[in-house]
Amino acid sequence: MRIEVLEKLPRLNTNIAIRAHAGSFLSGNRDLQELQSRTVSNMEYDSIKDRIGRWLDSRPRILPILFALLDLFFLRTWYVHRALRKINLQSGSKILDAGTGFGQYAWHVARTYPGVYVTATDIKEDYLERARKSFDAYDLLDRIHLIVDDLTDPNVTELFDCILAIDVLEHIEEDDVAIQHFARRMRDGGALIISTPSDQGGSDVRDQDQTSFISEHVRDGYNLDELIQKLINAGLEIVEAKYSYGIFGAIAWRLLIKYPMLLLDRSLFLAPLVVLYYIPVLPLGLLMNLADLSRTNDRGTGLIIVARRNA
Repeated sequence: MRIEVLEKLPRLNTNIAIRAHAGSFLSGNRDLQELQSRTVSNMEYDSIKDRIGRWLDSRPRILPILFALLDLFFLRTWYVHRALRKINLQSGSKILDAGTGFGQYAWHVARTYPGVYVTATDIKEDYLERARKSFDAYDLLDRIHLIVDDLTDPNVTELFDCILAIDVLEHIEEDDVAIQHFARRMRDGGALIISTPSDQGGSDVRDQDQTSFISEHVRDGYNLDELIQKLINAGLEIVEAKYSYGIFGAIAWRLLIKYPMLLLDRSLFLAPLVVLYYIPVLPLGLLMNLADLSRTNDRGTGLIIVARRNA
């Protein structure tokens, strides 16, 4: 099955990106906080993805291993998988994975929910081509449809039982347009799952003088009430709205994601050093992820929202 190119569009950043969240939870130690501030750098995350992607081009069967690592390390994935389980998808259900990137969530849905069909869209044709090769190697293209599309000027016209917008909205200047598009593409009773940075230190921004840790972000994070209102204005009902990456999750993000990514951003040749780093750090980071998932965070650097379209 081929990738359907609906339009040749500008290369907007609507692909999934690593959520860059961390609050200032170490405020009690001024010297340490100042040291952290000086060591923060602005990372071109897309360039890391591009380098990894080029390495994967001739190894399509390895891409699911990358997905498994992302599922393990990234707390946002734990939240999204839990939200999907609550929706109780049935055979024949249709999902839109908006801004799919390499196809991590499209892969998860197709492998976890038999009989569910996924339309995965992204602005980047090369990302979708890598996903197509991998999905073809595992005979999944009969249930995953890959489409090049722009969420601010969309051409997808199907209706879906569930839409995923995972770390997408922070990349889109005209986010209201994208949200309205999601609302129009939902069946009655359909669900929208959103994961995005919050304004409580999301994108690793802790004061007005700092910029996003991820350079591709067009906004540092959303105010929870502001994003809820955008969804209500689009005619959606809020089912769940909560903070992710609270005190435990934010520390885990620094340990598991931020510091290793800063090393890899300097050079992929540092990958062996990153592997050694994870040996003592990984168990602690995973325990912190679990602690974050198990508690109600009064604040956090990420947002998880589930909204429905009323029948």
